[in-house]
Amino acid sequence: MVTSAEPDASRWDRSWPALPYLFILLPTVFSVLQEWQPEAAVLAAFTAAWHWFMVSSRFSRIDRPAVAVGYFVVMLALVAALIRIDSLFTVAGLGAFVQSFTLLSGRLAYVGVAATAAVLVLARPEPRPAAELAFSFLLAVLVASTVGLFIQTISRQNQQRKAMIAQLKASGAKMAALAEENSNLQSQLLTRAREAGVLSERQRMAREIHDTIAQGLTAILTQLEVAENVIDDVPAARSRLDTVRMLARESLNEARRSVLAMRPAPLADAQLATALEEVANTWSQTAGIPAPVSVTGEARPLHAEVEMTILRVAQEALANVAKHADAGRVAVTLSYMEDVVVLDVRDDGRGFDPQAVEPSPAGGFGLVSMRQRVTRLAGDFEIESAPDQGTGVSATVPAIPADSRNA
Repeated sequence: MVTSAEPDASRWDRSWPALPYLFILLPTVFSVLQEWQPEAAVLAAFTAAWHWFMVSSRFSRIDRPAVAVGYFVVMLALVAALIRIDSLFTVAGLGAFVQSFTLLSGRLAYVGVAATAAVLVLARPEPRPAAELAFSFLLAVLVASTVGLFIQTISRQNQQRKAMIAQLKASGAKMAALAEENSNLQSQLLTRAREAGVLSERQRMAREIHDTIAQGLTAILTQLEVAENVIDDVPAARSRLDTVRMLARESLNEARRSVLAMRPAPLADAQLATALEEVANTWSQTAGIPAPVSVTGEARPLHAEVEMTILRVAQEALANVAKHADAGRVAVTLSYMEDVVVLDVRDDGRGFDPQAVEPSPAGGFGLVSMRQRVTRLAGDFEIESAPDQGTGVSATVPAIPADSRNA
């Protein structure tokens, strides 16, 4: 039971404990004004003190039903004694009716109403006919029960409101906890997204540097080694040095474009098939190995990322042939299909065991780079090779069409 001392008490919870004071104080004042009766004043003060001790004090003692019944019985006895002294104290019965439905529950409330009505009717000092007593008793019970139903309705609504408020508070606490949890999850997701972005950018830069600067510098070193062997032949050396100069200039331009996240130089002014032929021709002149390019299907502009991926895979595959294959011939095939575009680079070199290759400073990163580029576009990358059987590199990428910005 919520008492007036609790912080979440309603207006009714705060007001009903004060009603007995009013119904005791008023008849006491009128009784003393009419005729000084010290016993009435003392008994009224004791009744008020009893009510304060059991109900109105900070530590209410009526939470248990048995204690509430005991309090109510003593209260009725005190009211009966006051009515015997002066019938004006019949007014105190109104407070007892209210307390019947406030302190007692279920059928006990109506028992309390009947007991209060009996006290009000039988405790009056003047004699009255039995019929009048019965009528007064029934009328008091009827009126008090009607008022009690109204009080119970208010009390039930108060309890429902308190339960609703408690549920809202609990829901609010849960929502606050969920909001805090969501905030923490969002922070974690943002942190992981930033970490993934940093890792992805590192991988992209590693691929760009490997596929552009590293390959260009490797070709420069190869040309320098050849130039050392023909240094006595001045025209031949000059030709080799011119080639070195051209490769160095192209590598520098590629490095700048990679930093600016631009498309590869061969794609700047040409479609993929044409750019692939230029790359193969340049590589063939440098490596001294024929590398014809064949195109099947209807060539069409593709998304910049798709064309860049195909071109980089081709560059890396040709670079691997020059460094490791000792091949006599290379065939490059670009196939345009309905949903995909396929690049095949095959050589007749010494071959290798793909399962035995591990990335290291000495090599092997090119295969990882090619696979990462292709799988990043939801494509498929395959290597077919065996010792002395040549090598075939195949990259299948979705044929995403070029949009207006890339047209």
